[in-house]
Amino acid sequence: MTARPLEGRTALVTGASRGIGAATAEALAAAGAHVILTARTAGGLEEVEGRIHAAGGTATIAPLDLTDGESISRLATAIAGRWPKLDILVLNAATLGTLAPVPAIDGKEFAKVLALNVVAQQALIAAFDPLLKAADAARVIGITSSVGGSPRAYWGAYGASKAALETLLLAYADEVANLGDVRVAIVDPGATATKMRARAFPGEDAATLKPASVVGNAIVELLARDFPTGHRVRVESAPAAQAAE
Repeated sequence: MTARPLEGRTALVTGASRGIGAATAEALAAAGAHVILTARTAGGLEEVEGRIHAAGGTATIAPLDLTDGESISRLATAIAGRWPKLDILVLNAATLGTLAPVPAIDGKEFAKVLALNVVAQQALIAAFDPLLKAADAARVIGITSSVGGSPRAYWGAYGASKAALETLLLAYADEVANLGDVRVAIVDPGATATKMRARAFPGEDAATLKPASVVGNAIVELLARDFPTGHRVRVESAPAAQAAE
């Protein structure tokens, strides 16, 4: 892999103000991509943008709530006005919700989890599909969780949202398989030191977990090589991503 394998590429990363999203954005910028950063908190995005610029990379911030009406279509219109294509779309933004037994899941909160983790993700794919297809080798990366494929007690709401996300991504992968060069990968970060992880496992020692930068670097490694559409990857403790069985 060259030092800047993504030179000249444009990437959009959602949930980029912290955690895996921020780490992925910084890794993409270090690899040469111009990164568009989205999240609800402008302050967090500005901090990530500052670190990217300080390291010699380039980035643009776009604070927005992905569940707020027409925000996604407005973002797509704004990006299309500045760039003729989108090379990389990283669907990272998600919310955990409250871990609870299935009979105790709060309907209103469940609707909010699905609105961000599923509905907004489909809206992002729909809005950016034309720009992705305009690229010569577009890549869509969706961030999932093991509970999307292996149900676990008390994780029903979040797990259901990730299972739905995986289905959407794999259906899209099948749809674009013979249409140009848009490829889709699903990445399971595994146990990673993030605020969401700390909420889910409050007694866990974060020092025993891999940092988010390992996931960001693994995603860049994935993007820097060919992979079949619909590819699945689980990020282990080692820096390199390993294909899941």
